[in-house]
Amino acid sequence: MRNDVLRRGDLVEVRSASEILGTLDDAGALDAVPFMPEMIELCGRRFVVDRRAEKVCDTVNTTLRSRHLPDTVFLGEERCDGSSHDGCQAECRLLWKEAWLRKVAPGDPTTGPPDDDAVAALRQRTESNTRRTADDGTIRYRCQATEMASASTPMSNGDPRPYVRELTSRNVSLGKFLRVMSRAAVWQPAHHFGRLPWPKGPNTKSPKSEPLDLQAGEWVRVKLRKDVEATLTTGGANRGLHFDTEMAAFCGQEMQVRGRVTRIIDEPTGKMLEFGSDCIKLEKGFCSGERSTGRWFCAREIYPYFRECWLERIQTPVAAAKE
Repeated sequence: MRNDVLRRGDLVEVRSASEILGTLDDAGALDAVPFMPEMIELCGRRFVVDRRAEKVCDTVNTTLRSRHLPDTVFLGEERCDGSSHDGCQAECRLLWKEAWLRKVAPGDPTTGPPDDDAVAALRQRTESNTRRTADDGTIRYRCQATEMASASTPMSNGDPRPYVRELTSRNVSLGKFLRVMSRAAVWQPAHHFGRLPWPKGPNTKSPKSEPLDLQAGEWVRVKLRKDVEATLTTGGANRGLHFDTEMAAFCGQEMQVRGRVTRIIDEPTGKMLEFGSDCIKLEKGFCSGERSTGRWFCAREIYPYFRECWLERIQTPVAAAKE
């Protein structure tokens, strides 16, 4: 790894609109990673590097393997708000090419006020590339998630080097590395031979349940795994929504509702998907990359969606009420 690469804990400043515009092609991207309109307001601001994108999951080809994004990092907890993509609610973590960032020290002077003309030019370049009309007349969206396969290279699950880079790049601590690799050594072969106990239920079709009409800010308890499995089909889903091993880690936990999900961009097709049934996001309830076979150490922290029948409403915990 180069000595000048950004690493976890580095303080960086997002470059100015004019500097970023100079790195982009006509499609508003660098190395196939789009700089999205939602990122423009972050120009000139400072963040701490959270992780390098050494290993990310493949949600375009939906294969149980990881991909590598070169010269790319995640900053803090910054996520896309979907404001320039017709309100997509997936809240994906933003990808940052190193060329869009400047490493700084805490005492370094900040960048001056934004250049309005450069901001306008950057907005025009990026917004004009967020969607297109397909031959069938439907709108197809383009974002960092839909372009993930084009911007990255596939990895072999059996190659040890990407796992070691998670440690040498300082993406993870030694303790986390040993914990995840110990699990992977058991789970990966079990998955290969069909012996991994995925959450599954006894039902041929999803049973009916009473709606809770949960709203952002409310508190819930994720039901125990046996109670969740009672709502699942033999394929492990409820009305088409799967409950996976990453979500099973939250069983029994008290969590706050982040919001309801009604629309997201389908990453393989770029179509906007509209949800008519209940889909709930929970605060801090994202995929950890610690339980996903073939996708170990993924740093995308994607929010899975919960059915209300997997949750039970509770009173606000005393500790949370005091905050």
